[in-house]
Amino acid sequence: MALAVGVFLATLVLVIWQPRGLKIGTTAVAGALVALALGVVSFADVITVTSIVWDATLAFIGIILLSMVLDEIGFFEWAALKMARLSGGNGHLMFVYILILGALVAAFFANDGAALILTPIVLAKMKYLKLKPLSMFAFLMAGGFIGDSASNPLVISNLTNIVTAGYFQIGFWEYAKMMFLPNLLSIIASIGVLWIYFRKDIPKHIDISQLSSPESAIKNMTMFRLSWWFLGLLMVGYFIGDAYHLPISVFALGGALVFLSIATYFKATKPIMTIKAAPWQVVWFSIGLYVVVYGLKNGGLTTYLAQVITQLQSMGNVYAVIGTGFLSAILSSVMNNMPTIMIMDIAIADAGNIALAYANIIGCNLGPKMTPIGSLATLLWLHVLAQKGVKIGWGEYMKVGLVITPPVLLVALIGLL
Repeated sequence: MALAVGVFLATLVLVIWQPRGLKIGTTAVAGALVALALGVVSFADVITVTSIVWDATLAFIGIILLSMVLDEIGFFEWAALKMARLSGGNGHLMFVYILILGALVAAFFANDGAALILTPIVLAKMKYLKLKPLSMFAFLMAGGFIGDSASNPLVISNLTNIVTAGYFQIGFWEYAKMMFLPNLLSIIASIGVLWIYFRKDIPKHIDISQLSSPESAIKNMTMFRLSWWFLGLLMVGYFIGDAYHLPISVFALGGALVFLSIATYFKATKPIMTIKAAPWQVVWFSIGLYVVVYGLKNGGLTTYLAQVITQLQSMGNVYAVIGTGFLSAILSSVMNNMPTIMIMDIAIADAGNIALAYANIIGCNLGPKMTPIGSLATLLWLHVLAQKGVKIGWGEYMKVGLVITPPVLLVALIGLL
């Protein structure tokens, strides 16, 4: 167990620190190789882990690829400008509308898509509107928070969702029905808590007269119009795939490649550059880190967690759901939600209560917002902001995250009861 923990901590530190630009995928694979060499995991474990995460990882790549093509078309900038215009210059309305936009992007394009694509657009608009630093901080923190807190509704909304749905063989429609109310409550609670926390920093009026029209953001009108139809058909495809028990990556990655081909035909994108820019490191990151985490399972961590979950179940459903959700949240905040989701999935399976998988997802999606290291989406969000010259310190981040996350998490978990 001590050896497994040592390999895991060393890998996680390097993933977060990224010395000399070391890529997260490279670090995770190196950690997996060390775990294999030291006997923490076996080659059979590597095969098992790959069988668990391959569909989720390829689906995630597909979702991000689709998002990147839509971004090149101007789809997300159009949406951001539309929301800003709809506010009529009312700062508080704009705050709420940006959160609603973030929730929609997270639902259909994953929380990482929101971090990678929507964040720089919102930041650019905030700078253009000449908001004060405190106001800009409020909008950016809120946008970063909603990306995770609203990433529960669909299997495709978060990599953690895809992994868990695949592990427990939860169908697309079954998942969506179960998560509708918790996600709705999470969005409402997020907007309410974020507004209360930042209300004094939100300007009453914002001059939007200098903003360009939403239509001016569209770089290819033909592809823009086609994208709405394509997204609708893709959603239908997910449900068809569910009915025939097809891997979700068939439609997520397959659909993205078809859309990329269409965009190439209409000269709306450069396919080679788009494919090269896709986050392929996430593939190696997912497989490598999960192999390392499997070492913790072999060391007995999941057995211990299963005992905790069994104890919570003996106290009743309310304790089991809320206890499991907060346990996942705390673990995610200190050791990242990617390893947490797998460890907790295995523990829940051992405890024999698959229904708690939903509480685990909510905990792993919301809990990471308490610390900057909690999720890949937050790390990406901070990286994007740093590239744009905006640096948010750990203390500054946690002062907000530790206050606003617990009440939103509690409300979301109540939706499962």
